[in-house]
Amino acid sequence: MTSMLGDGSLAPRLSDRRLGAAMTSERGSERSSDSERGDRQAPVDPDVDLHVRSDRIETRARRWDVLVAIAIGGVLGSEARHAISVALPHPADAMPWATFLINVSGCALIGVLMVTITELTSPHRLVRPLLGVGVLGGYTTFSTYSVEIHQMLAVGRPALALTYLVLTPLAALAAVWLGANTTRLLASPLLGRRETSHDSS
Repeated sequence: MTSMLGDGSLAPRLSDRRLGAAMTSERGSERSSDSERGDRQAPVDPDVDLHVRSDRIETRARRWDVLVAIAIGGVLGSEARHAISVALPHPADAMPWATFLINVSGCALIGVLMVTITELTSPHRLVRPLLGVGVLGGYTTFSTYSVEIHQMLAVGRPALALTYLVLTPLAALAAVWLGANTTRLLASPLLGRRETSHDSS
């Protein structure tokens, strides 16, 4: 042992190991700090403030009624979608107007709903999961949209498939914008009266 330490062959190794352990520990601490900072800065559901005790309790204790609301809305939305699909059938090599109408109208209604519940009213907390996630989530069907594109390609209609592929998201985005802005426009007289009443009081 003395000879090994004396010739300097072991001491540098021990020093290198200690240095490596210290650097590893330091990097682990930095990762933990970064993770903690990331957790603190991570975006959360805007409807829930986890700094408020009542909101934290709500996320734990009131899940069942939210799930029930979503389930009921999902049934209603899916039935409406099915009715439109039956009323407007189409072969695999034709434009699926039923699905197109469903998705575009559903996106327009999403725009109307979000403006109504976030800017115009203060609804019950179950309104958003019932109507937004449930009814409109069950009503719109972008999974069917994807399947129909595959079917068009399978029957040799690539041009129609490409048209449908591009047209649907563009029309859906335009519908959201139109629904939201039309709702704001129609509600502007009401908002003006509310602001006037608030200022006078």
